[in-house]
Formats: sequence, C-alpha cells, structure tokens
Amino acid sequence: MELARYIDHTVLKPTTTLEDIRQLCMEVVEYNFAAACVPPPFVKLAKTFLGSTTSKVATVIGFPFGYSALEAKVAETVLAIVDDADELDMVINISALKNNDWEYLEKEIATVMPIIRSKHKVIKVIIESGILLEEEIIKCCELYSKYQVDFVKTSTGYAEKGATVAAVQLMRRHLPQNIQIKASGGIRTLAFAEELIAAGATRLGCSASVAIVKEQLIKS
Repeated sequence: MELARYIDHTVLKPTTTLEDIRQLCMEVVEYNFAAACVPPPFVKLAKTFLGSTTSKVATVIGFPFGYSALEAKVAETVLAIVDDADELDMVINISALKNNDWEYLEKEIATVMPIIRSKHKVIKVIIESGILLEEEIIKCCELYSKYQVDFVKTSTGYAEKGATVAAVQLMRRHLPQNIQIKASGGIRTLAFAEELIAAGATRLGCSASVAIVKEQLIKS
C-alpha cells in the first residue's frame, strides 16, 4: 500500500505563514502525497509550488466551525474555484444539525453542489463526527448520499474529538460505495492510519504525514 497517496498533507493553523506553505508543498512533492490542504488565502501559492505534479490542492470552506452564512460559503466556494483549488473541504452547519434543522442543511448542500459540479471540482463534506450521535452521523450519510458528494469527512481537527475507527465503520455502512470517506483529526501514527484505512477511509487528513510515511518506510 502506497500510504502517501491516501494522505492530504495539511496545514490549517491560524498562524500559517508563507514558509509553512512552501515547506508543506515541498513535502507533498517529495513524498507524493495526494494533496496539499491549505487555508484559502494560500491556494494560488500552493498551485504554483506544486506545478505540474499529480498532487492536488485542497482548501477549506466554512472552516472550522461551519456556522458561516450560506452566502459566505457560496462566496468562499467561488473564490476557491477562481484560485483553482482542486478539492474543497466544506464544514456543514453543525449548529443547524444540533438544532435538528435538516431543511437548512439540505438547502446548504443543494446550493453549493451545482457550483462545484459545474467546475468539475471535488467536494469533501465535513460532518464533525466526534461530536455527533450515531443517529446524526447516519442521517448525514443519507443526506449527503442524496447529493452525491465525493467524500464525507469525519472532522476538522478543531473539535474535542477527531477521527475514530468506529465512526469510519459506521459511515462506510451507511454510504454508497461510490462516496468515499476522509478521516481526519488526531491521526499521528502509522498504526492509527492503517486502522482507519482498514475501516473504510480512502483519504486521510494529517499534519503528521511525513512522520507517518517515514514510520511505514522503517517498518517495511
């Protein structure tokens, strides 16, 4: 298994610098990670650094709390596409979910999806599984399956609980096979990365990516 191709090498801290992005992209190229996941202001720069490589540039929408107005998420989506992001990781309105406002959540995804599909971009919907009940995760899987998103993603990394094997397994049981799962949040070891992949994740969001792939190289 070429673990690096499962990984979105990520830096999303609020203090991200130009040097952080340069270093991240150098590592993406060196280790052949699937994508560089960067804050929206750095998409253009990351595209320049990655050049003609096969690695993608991902960015985030409504990050990290998800309660941005729908109009703001639309604007962020359009700007990310203008800047030529390949993949967009959008946080759902978790506040709406906790208020049982599934009508709002449906309106949100129904508004954003045509923009993304018209430009042939990839969308990963972040549901923040660590702070959801099982039945809420299942309802998310049902809703986002209806809109044929590319990935459902576990976590932002900013909630009190990140990815778990149990959440990935639950999501895999309730998503169609054509919708992939991205696990993120707290993935710092090779063992945990491998457990998440075995559970059904096809992409991992990591900031400890280099240490994880080096651990795999040593092991092999």
